[in-house]
Amino acid sequence: MFSFANPQYLYLLLLLPAIAGMFWWSRRARQAKLKTFGRSEVIEQLMPDVSRYKPYIQLTLELLIVALVIVILARPRAGASSTSTTVHGIEMMVAVDVSNSMNASATDDPQDISRLQRAKMILEKIIDRSQNDKVGLVVFAGNAYMQMPLTSDVSSAKLFLNSINTNMVPTQGTAIGAAIEMAAGSFSQSKKSQKTIIVITDGENFEDDAVAAARQAEKNGIKVSVMGVGSTHGAPIPMPDGGYLMDDSGSQPVVTYLNEEMAQQIADAGDGLYVNGNAGDAVETLRDMLDKLAKTDLATVAYTQHDEQFPVFAWITLILIIALMFVMERKNPWLKQFNFFTRNNETDQ
Repeated sequence: MFSFANPQYLYLLLLLPAIAGMFWWSRRARQAKLKTFGRSEVIEQLMPDVSRYKPYIQLTLELLIVALVIVILARPRAGASSTSTTVHGIEMMVAVDVSNSMNASATDDPQDISRLQRAKMILEKIIDRSQNDKVGLVVFAGNAYMQMPLTSDVSSAKLFLNSINTNMVPTQGTAIGAAIEMAAGSFSQSKKSQKTIIVITDGENFEDDAVAAARQAEKNGIKVSVMGVGSTHGAPIPMPDGGYLMDDSGSQPVVTYLNEEMAQQIADAGDGLYVNGNAGDAVETLRDMLDKLAKTDLATVAYTQHDEQFPVFAWITLILIIALMFVMERKNPWLKQFNFFTRNNETDQ
């Protein structure tokens, strides 16, 4: 069966009559201008090397080239074969801290990008390199919320990622333990698939026992890794009005720190890895750890494969372009000795 991958481009074939009409109009306009100089028979004798038929040959070649290019854009295909492949990967839940402290700078410079922006950049790179894995997303502050269940659709994961902000959770705080528990309960029931949780946070946990939650997840065969974002020297928390969050007395800005000690304890309890998000090789280090996890069969993907036919049309187009380069409006000198269209000795080719 012959088909096209992009059939919408075939509508461009409607341009061919328009091009032919423009050519016909230009030829009529040319003849009208020549008549202003005298009779057609006399003018033609003054231009003996101008061919009457070459322009039409050029037009035919040009229309064929345009038509073939349009067909190539439409990607012609012939034949179809059903193929299935098994996807090997891991199940990965990512828990992202969206508390107000994540609005603070990710570095020692208070004007640098925020911790949440840094977290989203890191997470996007992780998702890009997890094409065969199932990825889910949990956001947390004072409570944890499921943002996206496990999916192998990378595009959907990025769509949910772009919507993350610190205003999406009504209760402020940092409940890392609740996020780990929710992520751990979101995996499939398959005991064969390797499961892991990645927590992206500044490590300031005030709500629950995150270490105990990570230890329980590890007992259930789920590894818990932590990526810390922020500065250990601390940074003020910017407010929407342009100022900074102040303490209860209103005299000093609240300074939030990256708690690497807490983040390391959570990772150790979860038999995972702690990575500083400001490190240049943070994503590579985390991805190397994920690549070492055992891959299992997550799904069987069936698809139809077609044989692409556009190379045939491309070669024909190239031949016509080369032919067009040798077609001039002047008569071919070596054809003047032949008389194709009249019974006298004059030739019009």
